[in-house]
Amino acid sequence: MNTDFLKGKSVTVMGLGVFGGGIDTAKFAARYAKKVIVTDKGNEKKLTDSIKELQPFKNIEFHIGGHQISDFTDSDIIIVNPAVDEANPYIDAAKEKNKLITSQMEIFFQLCPAKIVAITGSNGKSTTTALTAHLLKNLKTANIWLSGNIGNRPLLETLDQIKNNDLVVLEISSFQLEQLARIKKSPYIGCITNIAPNHLDRHKTMENYCTAKENILRFQNSGDVAVLNAYDEKCLEWYEKYKKTDRICVLFDREKLDSKLTNAFKLPGKANRENLAAAVTIAHHFGLKDEDLASAVGSFISLPHRLQLVGTVNGVKYYNDSIATTPESTVVGVEAFSEPKILIAGGYDKGLDFDKMALAISDKLKALILIGQTADKIEQSIRKTDKIPPIYRAKTFSDAVNKAHQISQSGDVVLMSPACASYDMFVNFVQRGNMFAEMVSKL
Repeated sequence: MNTDFLKGKSVTVMGLGVFGGGIDTAKFAARYAKKVIVTDKGNEKKLTDSIKELQPFKNIEFHIGGHQISDFTDSDIIIVNPAVDEANPYIDAAKEKNKLITSQMEIFFQLCPAKIVAITGSNGKSTTTALTAHLLKNLKTANIWLSGNIGNRPLLETLDQIKNNDLVVLEISSFQLEQLARIKKSPYIGCITNIAPNHLDRHKTMENYCTAKENILRFQNSGDVAVLNAYDEKCLEWYEKYKKTDRICVLFDREKLDSKLTNAFKLPGKANRENLAAAVTIAHHFGLKDEDLASAVGSFISLPHRLQLVGTVNGVKYYNDSIATTPESTVVGVEAFSEPKILIAGGYDKGLDFDKMALAISDKLKALILIGQTADKIEQSIRKTDKIPPIYRAKTFSDAVNKAHQISQSGDVVLMSPACASYDMFVNFVQRGNMFAEMVSKL
């Protein structure tokens, strides 16, 4: 593993965050660089745990609560967290000084010796990524590494443990794919679960968002594999485009799954069958047969914060779906259950439209409880539909959970599936989901 580009250099890590990539990146840089500056606009109290984890590294300096231009003009290398929009004056200043601008994912792709299986999409990518890694563990000839944009899993810290014949399974976001385009790298297997509007507050247009997602396929080499959803319009468009090249293009189809797999699979809903079809298609590419996979499919459990049953109170089941940060993922959550449903939704406004979601779910809800910045927008969309469920407003997250408890009856499902990011009320979706689970435990 050649880390010479860091030796003797000064590095600025832009964007620490409260978990995940920033910590991993700073640790990696500190191991090889002469000096590392970690800069974040967040306040010190919010970042306490992240700072504490990095304090043992004596060559790390913290600039918290704002950025300084000198950190970007005087350092040799700038490593940018994917959550940071690179259209900002600090990155512009670094570019003017011809500094090397890179990211955690770019470094990983440049140094990783193993084949990379990467999964992206608007919905279902976390479940598909975890399920793919779970199924590939049936391969006796390779170690499987699960990482990327999936919870708090280190990416760069594990690099020196990965061997040539291992397999790395990554969840990759549109932001990370934008960064990867800078070095013109795509994975050995690139899988797209589906495409729907998301992160338009950052990408501005749907075209820009799709361009970012397509980077998972754009720079693939001869013999690389594209795995695409047979029921998604954009995926079909890319299938037609890339099947004319010298890569392998495969469509996954939820309707063509062997019954022994669908019968063994515990996760509810049509969308989860699509996730299963994607993971099984990738496993097939590595020579695994359905009979090899049935046991592994049956032992896979839902990820935290994704249709996760967190409690049953007086016959009412409470599901944490905090990772549902788009309208489409909330539709998936609602459609996964046949029971009467009380939905808690709303949160940070990413600039998304809720009209299609409203049409899909309004007649399926026993009640809707709205919170956060988007409460007005979601209610307006629901009221345009033919069947309007009872709508309640909650000033706080705690009020929303208590209201759901008050109006629910035995046999109901209370689903916290926000359709929005969490940043208006929480640090991230993990904190939101954990708080929901904690509140349910106290009912």
